Amino acid sequence: MGTPELISPRSARVAAARRLARRNFRGKERRFIAEGPQAVREAVRHSSGGEPTLIEVFATPEAAERHEGIVAAAQDAGVRVLLADDDTIADLSQTVTPQGLVGVCRFLDSPFEEILAARPKLVAVLANVRDPGNAGTVLRCADAAGADAVVLTDASVDLYNPKSVRASVGSIFHLPVAVGVPVERVVDGLKGAGVRILAADGAGEDDLDAELDAGTMGGPSAWIFGNEAWGLPEETRALADAVVRVPIHGKAESLNLATAAAVCLYASARAQRTPGGCRSATAG
Repeated sequence: MGTPELISPRSARVAAARRLARRNFRGKERRFIAEGPQAVREAVRHSSGGEPTLIEVFATPEAAERHEGIVAAAQDAGVRVLLADDDTIADLSQTVTPQGLVGVCRFLDSPFEEILAARPKLVAVLANVRDPGNAGTVLRCADAAGADAVVLTDASVDLYNPKSVRASVGSIFHLPVAVGVPVERVVDGLKGAGVRILAADGAGEDDLDAELDAGTMGGPSAWIFGNEAWGLPEETRALADAVVRVPIHGKAESLNLATAAAVCLYASARAQRTPGGCRSATAG
């Protein structure tokens, strides 16, 4: 492993990376910050449009030594690694407990048309989701459930918000994500690709358990998840083939967005891997 270059906190490169905390600068530069060893490790492995996604890495000397494998992989990929002091890294990562490793990455979102062309079987659609932590967590859940893609509608939070990126824990680098797509276009495109549209709503007419028992979830499906506070508007629910509620068997009032998304996505993933779409043993 080559010796990383020591950089001044007043360096123009540090200043440029620091500006990526602001959405307008991220959009202008088409770059974002990935913080922590897991995110940087996955960024090293990722490429977009034939170019490596990771542009440069900032690390404290201690983190560079502790994660020498990640640093070496970055250097082998031609990525510049820069050593910085703890305060600089903390400023770049904007977390209470920074992990000492920060990557600057190129935007990696995919055109919606490419997602459709790949004939997806399982898609998570975030409609009017405003909380970056929730968006990143749903992205992580979709990745874990084996989803083919995630779509953030034009009214949703910025995919590259540092909190979204952190909450995805590296999953942002694992599956295609389209951003800024109107929900009507998302639904029309997915239906045209043979995907069944399911709207997740606590007041839905259809019960998730009943859908599984009926064996209706074995085909390609897309789940639409709505705003954390007010859910999905009626006009969005009307676009769906079914409006599905997660049954509450205990005394909890409801599930939060990320938990409900995990339940729904895993239900579809299980049904798609089970003959008969996960029809229960007692179903007629």
